Amino acid sequence: MRRLTLALLCGAYLSLALIAALLLWRAGGRWDAGVAVAVASLGVCFAFHSLIAQAIENANVAREIGKIREAQAILIDQLETIDGRVNATVESVADGAIRRSEELSHEVHMLEDLVQRLSVRLDERPRDERWDAAPRRPHLRDQTSAVLETIRTALADNRVDLYLQPVVSLPQRRTMFYESFTRLRDDTGRVMMPAEYLAVAEPEGLMTAIDNLLLFRCVQIVRRLAKQDRKIGIFCNVSTGSLADEDFFPQFHEMLAANRDLSGALIFEVGQGAFEGRGSTEARNMAKLADLGFRFSIDKVADLDLDLQDLARSDVKFLKVGAQFMLDELTEDGERLVLKSQPDLAAEDFAALARRYGVETIIEKVETERQVVDLLDLDIGLGQGHLFGEPRAIRDAVLAETAPPVDFVQSSLRRRAGR
Repeated sequence: MRRLTLALLCGAYLSLALIAALLLWRAGGRWDAGVAVAVASLGVCFAFHSLIAQAIENANVAREIGKIREAQAILIDQLETIDGRVNATVESVADGAIRRSEELSHEVHMLEDLVQRLSVRLDERPRDERWDAAPRRPHLRDQTSAVLETIRTALADNRVDLYLQPVVSLPQRRTMFYESFTRLRDDTGRVMMPAEYLAVAEPEGLMTAIDNLLLFRCVQIVRRLAKQDRKIGIFCNVSTGSLADEDFFPQFHEMLAANRDLSGALIFEVGQGAFEGRGSTEARNMAKLADLGFRFSIDKVADLDLDLQDLARSDVKFLKVGAQFMLDELTEDGERLVLKSQPDLAAEDFAALARRYGVETIIEKVETERQVVDLLDLDIGLGQGHLFGEPRAIRDAVLAETAPPVDFVQSSLRRRAGR
């Protein structure tokens, strides 16, 4: 385009020179004078063109320099902004790490103090008193003693694993919550199921230590999920014995008060029998946790004739009913299905009625697709069971991050072994 423009300009300059020479010749001038005028005119045109081109080039260069300076100024401003943000982020991360380290240290000290008190309390009890339940059955006493020693060493060596099982929405089957479980391992690495140690751990007061270890890990897992922007809650089992324990509960409450920002993600679960048999101390302590914003769930349901008003007053927000138990409760009354526990209530209205009191029903222990099909008509929105996912152990790397230091349990329980 520039070449074409230059060619047109040269043609124009040549035409002007010829016109000037022709005018001179027609005025009576000589031909050589006309040629001289043509050459001079052409030279003047090119000289004028050169001056104009130089002026335009200088203006363009000035504009480019101005743009470069503006871009440089913008770049400097952006660099200063980025530098400020980086400094703010570094300071925030450093402050958060220091604050989290202080919180973790505080939680570890609380847990250490709890286990120390439990150890002292166990040491203060006469050994004969521990086995009064079976004084004439030495083999049973020896077996119980062995299980208790396995529990003690598992706690001391931090062989307490965390398992998570998904709770999914129905019918979409999208993970909405997880339920957490603790599993102890003996010195051979074999996983002990709760049925093997609960009967021994509860009378000896060790369930409070197990509950607190579970809580500790649940808090860390919830925080880890929050960093990934995964807004998923975790059901955390707690025994009513822990809720009534004068040594355990104040520290339990203190730990939760320090982590009350997690109240929307931690749901404490107790069995129906334990909930209905709770005393004033347990009820009062549950109310203290509710005041911090934490919610409750009832599992091990064996009777659907529930006091929904009492559940609502106690901040119970979830009710877990076994799939087969719910199906066994269904019976026909004329042309409709009702519940054996509540024959005046249509089966499909049970979940809706509970929902009016703020209680969401979860069908647990779902094993087959057939159970899902039969239960979908009951308007139940959440399900849990091996069909949707088995309890899985948290990866070793994550477990190591969420575990309290081994030394604090080991050192406190070692005192008991040395006495």
